[in-house]
Amino acid sequence: MANKPHHLREWREHRGKTLVQVAEFLHMTHGTLSRVERGKVPYNQKLLEALAELYICDPADLIMRDPTDSAAIWTLWDHAKPLDRAKIVSVARTITGEGEDDKVA
Repeated sequence: MANKPHHLREWREHRGKTLVQVAEFLHMTHGTLSRVERGKVPYNQKLLEALAELYICDPADLIMRDPTDSAAIWTLWDHAKPLDRAKIVSVARTITGEGEDDKVA
């Protein structure tokens, strides 16, 4: 059974951490962490939670979000100021039709 894809290495590099630094934080060897990042050893919820704390993100981000994808909507969101976030939500609602009153034709 193949391990599920993730973005653990991308998040580590995005936060400017080395394998050795992260492995020490996790109290594991950098070799073990490397195998997890390469998909040779499976990750678990406890590891995701510890990494998320270190990388200042949600555990789900480590699986679903590639922080190096500058064209991704979440990257725009992360860099947006609070007022700009409200505009982003408004535009997204307009595009998707979410939040509009049900209209009878």
